[in-house]
Amino acid sequence: MRLATCFALLGACLLSVAVAAPDFIAPPAFAQQAGGGDTGGEEHPPRTAGAERSGGLIDLLPADAVSEHVLQTAAGPLPYSATAGTLALRGQDGKVTAKIFYTAYRARDRAPGRPVTFAFNGGPGASSAYLHLGLVGPKILPFSGDNADGSRPALTDNPESWLAFSDLVLIDPVGTGWSRAVSDEAAGRFYSVRQDAESLAKAISLYLRDNADLLPAPKYLLGESYGGFRAAKVALAMKNSQGLIPSGIVMISPLMEGRFVFGNDGDPLAAALQFPALAAAELERQGRFDPEKVSEAERFAMTDYLATLAGPWPQGEAAEAFYRRIAGWTGLSEQAIAPTRGFVGDLYAKQAGGPGRILSPYDAGETHADAYPESVFVRNDDPVLEGYTRAYAAAFAAYARDSLGFRTEMTYTLLNEEVNRRWEWNGGRGGDSRVTSSIASDLRDLLSTIPSFRLMVAHGYSDILTPFGASRYVLNQLPSTLAEGRTQLTLYRGGHMFYTRDDDRRQIFQDARAFYR
Repeated sequence: MRLATCFALLGACLLSVAVAAPDFIAPPAFAQQAGGGDTGGEEHPPRTAGAERSGGLIDLLPADAVSEHVLQTAAGPLPYSATAGTLALRGQDGKVTAKIFYTAYRARDRAPGRPVTFAFNGGPGASSAYLHLGLVGPKILPFSGDNADGSRPALTDNPESWLAFSDLVLIDPVGTGWSRAVSDEAAGRFYSVRQDAESLAKAISLYLRDNADLLPAPKYLLGESYGGFRAAKVALAMKNSQGLIPSGIVMISPLMEGRFVFGNDGDPLAAALQFPALAAAELERQGRFDPEKVSEAERFAMTDYLATLAGPWPQGEAAEAFYRRIAGWTGLSEQAIAPTRGFVGDLYAKQAGGPGRILSPYDAGETHADAYPESVFVRNDDPVLEGYTRAYAAAFAAYARDSLGFRTEMTYTLLNEEVNRRWEWNGGRGGDSRVTSSIASDLRDLLSTIPSFRLMVAHGYSDILTPFGASRYVLNQLPSTLAEGRTQLTLYRGGHMFYTRDDDRRQIFQDARAFYR
């Protein structure tokens, strides 16, 4: 399975071609849970008017739309205001170079010290709709019942919205959602690790300028997949370029070390760090999931498995015993394992699910029909990336239009392949520049220079794309004087977007609320 390619195509997650314009997709119905108190998106006068005209596509972006709503939570009704709008980024000549689309939710009666969280997805090239409608926003898009495959989307109230303990600002980086540069040439200047981080830090600064009462609030970042990598870079840019000190970061299924995702072919350590996720997914598929068994798989992975992969090819009875143990953990046959000498990551998605079935690296705990059973390798569109999660695009566009009052003819771009293809990682595009990309030193700097800074990392057990073992390794390598009591790893059933499971979404809500406290 082309795991590196798949990661390049996501961030919750995610990347492929831009989603079709909402005009060509039937808008979803909007259902409310019993007792829902949404006001229906009553609009206030636009907060901005007579916006500067820059020419081109960004002139299709309307003025900011502000509306009032009420969310029913376990603690009672939560009145809040919603703003769907844009922030203008300017070049050295003072002219607009891009506009960043964002959606902000603010509790109407905020308590002193209430945090504000700035959230984004990854890719690079993914919009924030995944975290927005999947996890933290006041509305969610459930993938269950009639909408299990995304074909009948209907938004519902989210009683586990993180708005219960933090104001929220969800941001779409340039080239995603409704965020656009004034030209293709200008867009390219945003498609790099450094410029992306600087532009998002500037957008955060601009938002706080317009909402000055939030400046004293604790400021958190939330990022998924590449968005976790991005969050560390943005946090440093906030501090160093904008004079804003972040209080912490929550990372969902993050990329932390490029070498464990993009350069893992034949790397014993990368294979060992992925192995527990393979075992967890096999246990999930067999209906035998047990965290203690996963811990046992971790011990095997970091001892006998790692030592054997790092040594000479196993021979004779030792080889047979080794391959038998791998087969027991992964569901692969010993015959298939033997030619790989134990590096089974590339076999897994095609063969571990059984004849005629494949696995998605985003959630290997479930199997899907193989469109190309005669092929030796996986040729399918990914069942998660190219399947049900695409429904987030039309659902968000309709929600922004009908409930938030943000109306534009522009296509809402859920996933932008062009952004990913042009992305500059560590001074270059693709190849070694991705492999050597890391946030380990960024985390050390943040923990060292901000004594109150804290980090929460959350993973799904069955995510074999950005496996939890890789994040555990990075956290374990931090000096205890920095990490003790200030970093944590939380694990959940499910895959890369584990929050699409109701139980997991509820659990991370509780864990995140405790982390913020």
